[in-house]
Amino acid sequence: MKRITRTSTLTVGALIAALALPAGAAHADTTAPRIDLRVLLVSDGGPSTEAIAAELDDAGTPYTEIDLSRSDRPTINAAFLADTVGGRPRAKFQAVVLPNDNPFAAGSAEMAALAAYEQTYAIPQVDAYTYARPEAGLQYPVAGGYSGSLDGVQAQVTAAGKAGPFGYLEGAVPFEDNSPTVPESYAYLSTPAAGADFTPYVDAPIPGTAKRGSLVGEYRHDGRRELVVTFVYNQYQEQFRLLARGIVEWMTGGVHLGASRNYFAVHVDDVFAADDRWDTQLNCTPGDVDCTNDSGTPNPIRMTSADVDYATAWQNSHHFTFDLVFNGSGSVDQREDNNGVDQLADKLVADRNQFRWVNHTYTHAFLGCEQDTTVVPWKCTTNPDGSTKWVSRNTISDEIANNRAWALASGLPLDSSELVTGEHSGLKVLPQQPDDNPNLAPALADNGVTWLASDSSRDPGQRRVGGAMTVPRYPMNVFYNAGHAAEEVDEYNWLYTSRAQGGSGVCEDNPATTTCLPAPLDTSTGYTGYIVPLETRIALGHVLSNDPKPHFIHQSNLSEDRIAYPVLNGVLDGYNALFADNTPVVNLRMKDIGTELQRRAAWQAALNAGQVTAYRIGSTVTIQAPAGVASSATLPTGTRLMGLTFGTPYAGEMSGWTPSIGLPLVLTLPETATKAPAAHAAHPAPATRPAPAVRVPAGVKQTASPTGH
Repeated sequence: MKRITRTSTLTVGALIAALALPAGAAHADTTAPRIDLRVLLVSDGGPSTEAIAAELDDAGTPYTEIDLSRSDRPTINAAFLADTVGGRPRAKFQAVVLPNDNPFAAGSAEMAALAAYEQTYAIPQVDAYTYARPEAGLQYPVAGGYSGSLDGVQAQVTAAGKAGPFGYLEGAVPFEDNSPTVPESYAYLSTPAAGADFTPYVDAPIPGTAKRGSLVGEYRHDGRRELVVTFVYNQYQEQFRLLARGIVEWMTGGVHLGASRNYFAVHVDDVFAADDRWDTQLNCTPGDVDCTNDSGTPNPIRMTSADVDYATAWQNSHHFTFDLVFNGSGSVDQREDNNGVDQLADKLVADRNQFRWVNHTYTHAFLGCEQDTTVVPWKCTTNPDGSTKWVSRNTISDEIANNRAWALASGLPLDSSELVTGEHSGLKVLPQQPDDNPNLAPALADNGVTWLASDSSRDPGQRRVGGAMTVPRYPMNVFYNAGHAAEEVDEYNWLYTSRAQGGSGVCEDNPATTTCLPAPLDTSTGYTGYIVPLETRIALGHVLSNDPKPHFIHQSNLSEDRIAYPVLNGVLDGYNALFADNTPVVNLRMKDIGTELQRRAAWQAALNAGQVTAYRIGSTVTIQAPAGVASSATLPTGTRLMGLTFGTPYAGEMSGWTPSIGLPLVLTLPETATKAPAAHAAHPAPATRPAPAVRVPAGVKQTASPTGH
C-alpha cells in the first residue's frame, strides 16, 4: 500500500502578508476571457448525470443543474452562458455535462448555443451516457461493435488514458457483477468512425472479435472537445467510482474548486477489555442486556500478545495504522484475576508507538439514560415525576478522566481531544432514548473533548454536542461478539434469515432497511464466500467516494480466527491493484477526520449561499470565500499561491485547504496548464440530430449494498 506524502501548510500570517499584493496586477491582459469555475450540468433525471452531480457534490465543486423535464427551467442561450464583466468577456461555466451528445430536439437553438459557446471559449463537453454513432465520433455498434451487458467484464485504461485524465489508475476497470440474476450494466462498444479525431481512454474487448471498443474517449471536432461515455452507471457502482475523478479532471482541465481523496481508517474498539461471545444455542450473547435467557457459560474473547505481533506485522505490510480504542479497566481486571499478570497490556504498551490511541472510557459503561434491563428491549428508567433518569455528569467525567489517567500512567500516546463512548452512549439512540444525555456535553467540556465518535448507521451527519463535534463512524458487519468465522456466520444467519428458515425474522420485520438472505449461509464457507466479499465491497465503496469517515470493528475481530483481516485485506489489497502509486489511501486519525468534515460543511454552506467567487483568466486563478471559511481547490502541479507552493500532491495534482481572511486568493498556474488542447476540425457531422434513446437496465439503479445489510 502507498502512503501519502505531506507538505507544509500555508499559515494565515503568510496569507495576510501575501494578500497585501494587489490582485488586479495579475490581470493586465484585458482580452483574455474570464472563465468562472462552475460546471453546467444538464440532466434528464437519468442515473449517469446524477452520478456526476454526486461526484461534484462530494468534492465541493460548484455546478448549476438544468432539469430538462421542468417546464419552468431557464432557456440555454448565449445570454445564459456568457456575458461581460468589467469590460471582459465572461464564460459562466468551465465545462458542460449533457446526458448524451445531443439531448435536444432536432434543429434545437439550445444545442446550437451550447456548440457556439464551447467553440468560442474552448469549453469541454461530457456526454454522460450516449449511443455510439458518427455524431459522437464512433461507428454504430452494428458495424462490428457490441451492445449489451458488461457485468463482470474487466475494462482497461488505454495508454492515452493513463497519459491523460486517468493516470491515477493502475489500468484495470472491473465492472461489477453482484447478482447473477440482475443485469447491472449496459454498454455500447465501438471503434472510431472513419475520419474522426477520436482517442479512446477506456476500452473493453468486443465479444466475438479481436478488437477493443471504446467506453470512454475524447472526440475532437468543429472546434469542440467531447468526452464520450458509452456505458450507463450510477453513483455507487465501482466502475463509475474508479473513473469519476478522471471525468472531472478532464472536463475542468485539472483546475477546479473542491478536492477528492480516497480515505480509509479503522478503529478497533474495546482494546484491553474482553468481548462477550455469541452463543449459537441461545441465539444471543450472554452478558448482553438483551440476552435474558442468560444460562450460557461465560467465554469472553480477548486479544493475546501474539495477536499484537500479527497486527503490527499486518500494519507494516500495508503501510497502515490502526486506531486502538481502549478501556483501561480491562487490563486492571485482568491483572486482578491473574496475580498481576497481563501479557496483552505489556505487549501493547511496549509496542504503543505502532498504533494510534483513542479514549473509550474506563469501564465501557453506558452513559445515556439509566437502563432498565428487566425487559427486552431495555428501556430508560424514570424519576417519580416521569422524567428520564440520566447518568450523571460526574459519572461521565470520571469515565473519561480515569481512562486518561490510566493511559498516561501506562505511557500511551493519547490525544485527549478525542473520545469514543461505549456503544456511542450518551448520544441519542432510538427508540428508547430520542435525546442526548443532557449531562454529556458538560462532561465533555470538563475534560477538553472536542471530537466525539457517533454511529453513522443511526446518526450519519456531523453535529455539535456542546463544544464538541461528532465524527460519524461506519460499523462493519463483522460482529463484536465473534472471534471465530463460524460464530459470525451463525449470528449472521440469525439476523438475516426469516423465521421459517430458523432465523429471528428481524429482516422480514424491517424490509425497508434489511433484506433477508434467500437461504442460511453454510457456517464453514459463508464467511469467506459471502460476508467477506459483501463487506469488502461496501467498505471499498466508501473509500472510493471521497468519504473520510472511519470504520470500526472490535478487538475480538483481531483475535482467535482474526476474522477482520480478510475484509481489510480485500479493501487495501483490492485498492492497491486498482490505483497508481500517486493515489494512496489517506489514513487519518479521528480529530483530522472531524476537521475535514467540519471544513467541508462550511465550504458547502458558503457555496450554497453564493458566497464563493472563483474564476480563471489565462494563467491566473482567483478564489474568494468568506472570512473563516477555508477554500478547497484542485490545481496542476507547480501552481503557486503568491510565490508559495499550493496544496499537497494527490493523483497527479495538487489539492488542499487554504485559510481565508475574506480577501481574494490569487494563484498562478504553471505554464503547461495555460493552454487548452486544440479541438481539431474532424469531418463527421456535428451533433445536430438528437441522440437516440439508450438502454438503462433496472440494475444500475441499485445501491452498492443490494442486500441492505
